[in-house]
Amino acid sequence: MESNQVCYTFDAAVEKAIQMEEEGFRNYLEAIRKVTNKGAREILRDNALDELEHKHQLEKALLEGRMEGGEALDQPVPTMHLDYVFKKEELGPDSGVREALVYAIHLEKGAVDYYGSVSSCCAGAPMGQLFAKLLKEETRHLQALEDLYERHFMTEN
Repeated sequence: MESNQVCYTFDAAVEKAIQMEEEGFRNYLEAIRKVTNKGAREILRDNALDELEHKHQLEKALLEGRMEGGEALDQPVPTMHLDYVFKKEELGPDSGVREALVYAIHLEKGAVDYYGSVSSCCAGAPMGQLFAKLLKEETRHLQALEDLYERHFMTEN
């Protein structure tokens, strides 16, 4: 992801976020087409649907000129930073659930990094709240993926 040192207008910020969500969706779609494992496909599909939902919310915000739901941004969402533990690898026909989770964790971490960078550059501006909301949503997705990985692959048994 590119690092942005500028704060966009609301429309430009939303357009950029729509582009990010579309790119995320396309990455998941490409991965789904490669993987044959049913569980892995399901994980990738669920995350692709999340990206579509975000894109829809953003397109609606673009039409209305504002973004709903800027509340509850004060609590940071903790993650385990599993993206540092596992190397991002391309998925293939033999990839399983573990590999799909690692792939999804890296895609979500990329979105978290991007939205974090832009929201800090726009702190105090109306679009700063928009990106802070998107940052929190992406961080929640990342946390859920990490929790799923931990439950299935990091057991102490």
